[in-house]
Amino acid sequence: MISKISTSKLAKARGLIAKNLFTELADAGYITHENKEWQLTDIGKAAQGEYKQSSQFGQYIVWPETLEIITAPSFEGKKLSATQISSHFNLSSQKINQILDELGWINKAVKGWKVSQSGSRLGGIQKEDSRTGIPYVVWDETVLKNSSLQHSVNEFTGVNAEVKSTDNSVSNFRQKFEAKHRSADGHYVRSKAEMLIDNWLYMAGIVHAYERKLPIEEDLYCDFYLPTGKVYIEFWGLEDDPKYAHRKKIKQDLYAKYGFNLIELNDNDVQNLDDVLPRMLLKFDIKAY
Repeated sequence: MISKISTSKLAKARGLIAKNLFTELADAGYITHENKEWQLTDIGKAAQGEYKQSSQFGQYIVWPETLEIITAPSFEGKKLSATQISSHFNLSSQKINQILDELGWINKAVKGWKVSQSGSRLGGIQKEDSRTGIPYVVWDETVLKNSSLQHSVNEFTGVNAEVKSTDNSVSNFRQKFEAKHRSADGHYVRSKAEMLIDNWLYMAGIVHAYERKLPIEEDLYCDFYLPTGKVYIEFWGLEDDPKYAHRKKIKQDLYAKYGFNLIELNDNDVQNLDDVLPRMLLKFDIKAY
C-alpha cells in the first residue's frame, strides 16, 4: 500500500520550504487556491492526491511519498480551440472533442470539457467561457503534429487503417501468435484466455476495443481498452518466457510512466472472471451487470 503524507511533511522530507512546495504544486496544476483553501484539481487527483480530515486542522491534502511532480513544458505557439483543430482535420468540433476524450487528454464535465493530466503535458490549457462559465480547453498549435492525435483521426476516418508497427518485438509477437480465436462480438483475438475476457466484457455490456494503440509516442498496444473510465486491460500469459517477461516489464513501466488506469490479469484470474473483474472494474467506477 502506498504511504501518503501531508504537503508540509512532503516538503520537509525533501528539504523544501512548505510554501515553496505548495507553489510548485500549483504551478504544475496539481492544486488551486479557492476560498482561502487549497483544492485538488483533476491533475492532482490523477497523481493520487486525496483529502484527509483532521479534528484539529480540518481538511488537508495528502500525497504519495514518492510523488513525482511533472511540470507541463512551456508552449509558446498559437493556441487552438477544438473548432480550429476540427477545421484542420476536416471534422466537426464535436468529433474532435470525442477523439481528445478517447485519447484521455480531456474529461467531460457537467457542461463542457476539462483538461486531464496527460492533456496538460501536451500543452492543453484550461479555459472558461466568461459569459456562461462553461469550461473548455485550448491547445498549442504543435498538437496538430502529434502522432497519437493523427493516428486516432486516421482511425476514425478510415485513412491508413492497416496497422504497421515500427517495433520489431510487437511485429514478431503478432506473427507468432495469430489472431484466430473469434469471440462472441466478432473480435479475433490471439489466445483462448483473451477470448474468455472479450466474451465476458461483451456479455457484461461493457464497450471495449481490442489491441488499441495507447495515446503515447511509444509504439504500444494494449490487450483491451474500455472507453468508459479510460481503463486498459492486460493479460499476462507467458510468465516463464524471458522475452515475454521483458516485454511485459516495458509495458508495465510505460503504463506507470503515463499514469494510465490499468487492470492486470493472469491465468488464475481468467478462470475466475466473475469474481475478479467486477471488483477490479469498480475501482474505476465501472459497474458490471
